[in-house]
Amino acid sequence: MQLLSRSLSLVSAALLSCAALTVSPVLAAWEPNKTVEFIVPAGTGGGADQMARMIQSIVAKHQLMKQSLVVVNKGGGAGAEGFLEVKGATGDPHKIIITLSNLFTTPLASGVPFSWKDLTPVSMLALDQFVLWVNAEMPYKNAKDYIDAAKAAGPSKFKMGGTGSKQEDQIITVAVEKLTGTKFIYVPFKGGGEVAVQLVGKHIDSSVNNPIEAVAQWRGGKLRPLCLFDTKRSSYTAKVTTDMAWSDIPTCKESGFDVDYLMLRGIFMPGGVTAEQTQYYLDVLKKVRDTPEWKKFMEDGAFNTTALSGKEYADWVAKEEKRHYDLMKEAAFLAPGK
Repeated sequence: MQLLSRSLSLVSAALLSCAALTVSPVLAAWEPNKTVEFIVPAGTGGGADQMARMIQSIVAKHQLMKQSLVVVNKGGGAGAEGFLEVKGATGDPHKIIITLSNLFTTPLASGVPFSWKDLTPVSMLALDQFVLWVNAEMPYKNAKDYIDAAKAAGPSKFKMGGTGSKQEDQIITVAVEKLTGTKFIYVPFKGGGEVAVQLVGKHIDSSVNNPIEAVAQWRGGKLRPLCLFDTKRSSYTAKVTTDMAWSDIPTCKESGFDVDYLMLRGIFMPGGVTAEQTQYYLDVLKKVRDTPEWKKFMEDGAFNTTALSGKEYADWVAKEEKRHYDLMKEAAFLAPGK
């Protein structure tokens, strides 16, 4: 019996040894091993900057990453500074960039050697809208009043403020001019936050800021929204001021000029990163979007909450690149040779 017991023990030990040899080690999923740089290709205070800092705060509050996420503004050359840095960081998974439509407009207008194809698409977070804003002390109660006043004043008498030259804000301005027969002096600023401040100070007559860039001044009674550059009104019905919600702002089409424009708010990584590294950020961003803080941010800024990833996202970006080429060609904003 002792011999049998010993034999069985030896057999069991051998079997366990074989099993140990055949079991593959479980590898941990990829995650950053140092601080992640979150690049904003625009100035401080604008929509992209505010969104990046909101993501940063949510990640920190809910401990969604083990490593720090640090926001860095690189808005030089209408965002070219930031785009070229990420382009040059091929294979580096510790850099991500939030993009707006200067992803398309900056290389088309400047000829800078950059394309979205140099990057790795990660996720569309939302689409951002545009509103025609005026100072609340001005007499214009709707967009028609304002456009009529601008036309009556004559060409280049009214100043339209916006972020950057030959970018989204100026594209919209040119579209309004062509449809209404007005002509504005377009005044470019570094970021949407500065545009709102300039309009409050009456240094410009109007702006086409994103909702999030002027909501504080609207809520404070300093600015007035005249129309929304979208095909339909906002779906957000909660009151922002004592008597108005985002849904109370008419579309510009309702106001007599059919101009609509939605802007990308999306995340990219450098080219040459792995699918596993891309998936890590996709998972983090999904957790961000599920938080109450993000949902409130979306409503406060009247964002269209469309979210895409993978092939759907890449296909959408390719389509938008073509649309922006057509828009900029019509506005005569293309760099020579484009």
